[in-house]
Amino acid sequence: MTATDPALTALAQGWCALSALHGRIEAHIERALQTKHDLSVREYSLLDVLSRQHDGEGGHLQMKQVADAVVLSQSATTRLVTRLEDRGLLERYLCPTDRRGIYTNVTEVGLRLLEEARPTNDAALREALDDASRNPELAPLVRVVETLNVPA
Repeated sequence: MTATDPALTALAQGWCALSALHGRIEAHIERALQTKHDLSVREYSLLDVLSRQHDGEGGHLQMKQVADAVVLSQSATTRLVTRLEDRGLLERYLCPTDRRGIYTNVTEVGLRLLEEARPTNDAALREALDDASRNPELAPLVRVVETLNVPA
C-alpha cells in the first residue's frame, strides 16, 4: 500500500469525518453545559458514569474502569474526580473489603446537578446531530449514531 492508495485515502477521509462529527458534537454540548450548569462534557460524563454504580456484585467501579468509561487517562481522571470532589459533587471512600481500594460516589448535590443537566446534554446532542445531518459528508455517520443500540 502506498500513501496514495485509494483504500487508505478513503479510510483517512472516513476517520476525518468521524473526528469532525465528534468534535462538533462535543463542542456544542460543552457550550450548553458550561453556560447552563457550569459543567464540562468530561465532568458531566464522569457524574453520569458514577451515578450508574450500584451495590450489587461489580457495581462499584475502580479508578481504571472509570477512566476507561470517560475516555481519559487514570491521572486525568483522578484530577477530574478531585475537582468535582472539591465542588462537593463527588465523595471518595475506602472499599469495605479491600482497604487499598478507593471508590467514588456522586453526592446528593452531584445527583441533583446531573439531573438538571441531563436535559441540556440531551437537547444539545440532538441539536448537534440535526445540524451535522445537513452536511452531506457527516449525514451517513449521524444515521449510524442514531441507529446504534449500545448499552450504557
